[in-house]
Amino acid sequence: MLVIDTSFPAKGFNERNGEAAQQVIVHYTAAPFAASLRTLTEDGVSAHYLLPDPEESSYRAAGYDELRVFRLVDEDKRAWHAGVSQWGGRDNLNSRAIGIEIVNLARDEAGMFTFPAYEEEQIQVLVALLRDILGRFAQIGPTDILGHSDVAYWRKSDPGPRLPWRRLYEAGIGAWFDEPTRAMYQRRFCVGLPPEVEVERAFQRYGYKPAQNRQAFELRTRAFQMHFRPRDFCGFLDAETCAILYALNEKYRGL
Repeated sequence: MLVIDTSFPAKGFNERNGEAAQQVIVHYTAAPFAASLRTLTEDGVSAHYLLPDPEESSYRAAGYDELRVFRLVDEDKRAWHAGVSQWGGRDNLNSRAIGIEIVNLARDEAGMFTFPAYEEEQIQVLVALLRDILGRFAQIGPTDILGHSDVAYWRKSDPGPRLPWRRLYEAGIGAWFDEPTRAMYQRRFCVGLPPEVEVERAFQRYGYKPAQNRQAFELRTRAFQMHFRPRDFCGFLDAETCAILYALNEKYRGL
C-alpha cells in the first residue's frame, strides 16, 4: 500500500519552466531519516520524494505505524537533487527529472564504500511509488529509470549496487537486458573486445555522458556495473560487461 505524506514541504525548489519530467533518478541518503528530512527540506537541496527505512531508529522514534513516502516537492516543480549530471546528451536534469531519495546508511570512507542492503518493505514501496509515477508520466521510458550514479558517474555512487534493478524490471519498471542476447555477445567478446572507440560510442548511445579520460571511463564502467552487474563493479571493462551494454542497446536503442 502506498501512503503519501505531504507534512514536510521542502523550501528548496523552483519552476520547471515548462519542461515535463523525462527521467526518474533514484538516490540514497547516506544518513538517517531525521537528518535526511532536515537536509532535504531546509539545507538548499531537495527531492520530490523521501522513502524512509522502517527499521532505522529515527524513523521508529517518529512513531509512524506504517512505512510512508514523504512528498517534499510537487512533481510539477523542479527539485534540487541531481546536481551536475547528464543523460542522453542533455544536462540540467533537475529540470526534467523526478528525484527519489531512499534512506540507506551507505558510507564512503576515503574511497572505501559500504553499501548496506535495502529493507524488503522499502523495495515494495519503491515499486508502488514508481508505478504510481509512471502512471502519470507515460513519456518516461524504461531507460529513463536511473540511479544518481548513472547520470553523475564521475562523482556519485548512489543508489549503489544493493538496489535490485532486475527486480524492478521484473515488476515492469526500468530496463534490463535479455539473457540470450547477452550470452551471444559475450561469446563474441570472449574472443576479443570491440575497439574502445566503439565501446565509447555504445555507452553514449545508451545514454551515458562521454568519458573524457581513462579515469572517467573506469568510473562510468563501475556505475554501469553497479546497475546491471552488481556482483562485481570493479570498473574493469570485461567481456560480460561489454556484452550487457551491447544487449541493452540492441533491445532499447535498436542497435
